[in-house]
Amino acid sequence: IQKFGVFLKNVKRPRPPSGRGLAATIKIAGGLRHRGMIHCGSAAIGKWGRMASRTRVWMWLAFASTALLLASCRAEEAAAAAEEEPSFVLTLDSANFSDAIAKHPFIVVEFYAPWCGHCKKLAPEYEKAAATLSKHDPPVVLAKVDVNDEANKELASKYEVKGYPTLKILKNEGKIVQEYKGPRDAEGIVEYLKKQVGPPSTELKSSDDESAHFDEKKVYIVGLFSEFSGEEFENYMTVADILRSDYEFGHTLDAKFLPRGDASVKPPLVRLFKPFDELFVDFKDFHADALQKFIVEASMPLVTMFTNDPANHPYVIKFFESDNAKALLFMNFSSENFENLKSIYHDVAGNYKGKKISFLMGDLDASQGAFQYFGLKEDQAPLIIIQTNDGQKYLKVHLEPAQIAAWVKDYMEGNVKPFIKSEPIPEVNNEPVKVVVADSLQDVVFNSGKNVESMRLCSALCEGAASVKDRARSPAAKASSSHLLPPL
Repeated sequence: IQKFGVFLKNVKRPRPPSGRGLAATIKIAGGLRHRGMIHCGSAAIGKWGRMASRTRVWMWLAFASTALLLASCRAEEAAAAAEEEPSFVLTLDSANFSDAIAKHPFIVVEFYAPWCGHCKKLAPEYEKAAATLSKHDPPVVLAKVDVNDEANKELASKYEVKGYPTLKILKNEGKIVQEYKGPRDAEGIVEYLKKQVGPPSTELKSSDDESAHFDEKKVYIVGLFSEFSGEEFENYMTVADILRSDYEFGHTLDAKFLPRGDASVKPPLVRLFKPFDELFVDFKDFHADALQKFIVEASMPLVTMFTNDPANHPYVIKFFESDNAKALLFMNFSSENFENLKSIYHDVAGNYKGKKISFLMGDLDASQGAFQYFGLKEDQAPLIIIQTNDGQKYLKVHLEPAQIAAWVKDYMEGNVKPFIKSEPIPEVNNEPVKVVVADSLQDVVFNSGKNVESMRLCSALCEGAASVKDRARSPAAKASSSHLLPPL
């Protein structure tokens, strides 16, 4: 209707005759006047003008209505055609999920919620990628599951879906499950999955092959074998398939094609190259679990550097994904004692390698979010904080290089008290209702020797809080034990 109104506003109204047409009209009017019919002539001209104007308006109305009707019909036809157009993305649910996984040896599943904005943004890109990958040899299947549907909640739980959209790569009837860690645009999805569906490791048959795949700034794993068969090679390829989304893998029969060539090395052996610490490390245990653990652990720096350099970010992510306790040292990397403190911290990290604790060193410029999370202040740096998997935190502020080793040793032996974020202890606290903060909770509440009525308050303005305070100020309350209300 709005378009129709605009259309009518743009329609040109009929104009009165001009030029020769106007002269002819005057001449006719003059002839009619000589015959005593001028009033009729004038009326006729007026009537003709009104009739012509009305006729043109109604013609335009009819035309516009027809155009709108046709446009509406075409829009409905287009919408219907779009609805009927088949999707290349399989729709799965709890009823057909197992059959689909068994049917397709390689399938990508998106767990989504219809109301999720990120899911809506991904949908058209996911559909385009599915259309392209359906023509790949072999075809790569993309599917989706609506986890907002109550019937599919169990699937979401089974595959540890914690946010939307979550994409999982399922292989070998779901026996191998991997996180999708690629781009979210159609072209990026296609390129990433083409690599995932191909061989997990590339054979190095020449120096050119080595140069084409080895990047000194990334972790690269190469298996050296006497033949591409047997248990060692099969286990290596299995582990490469599991970890292929995180690392590049290669394999060769000739040690001279190892990056930086080393003819003295004898097969079977796995060599992991990395851009930090000792630059490469060898491993000869080909049990799948042991090999996978070695790659994951050896591919992490002894001390992860947390800076604004994007090259460090993958290692920071892996640091926080680790199951180890996490030691984080924060300081200004531009300070004079940075190199000295870094060297000592690195040595301490080496002493505790393999003992369920990981080490990170963060520059103040990149660590503002961490300071807010832990409730720390920049003037406390250099500082070290250790966080365990159960949420306990241990803090040492104004850290000196000579204190690092002793403090970490005390922590490992259980001699450091947990750090609890707290407001300052009030200097004056003589009201009937006591103010308790984290640092004073033990002394004021648990060690006071008094009966304590404890209440968590969201706001001092709450009506309930006011009534409790009123009761606490009453004579009866003052005669009994103090009432302590720790504010939240």
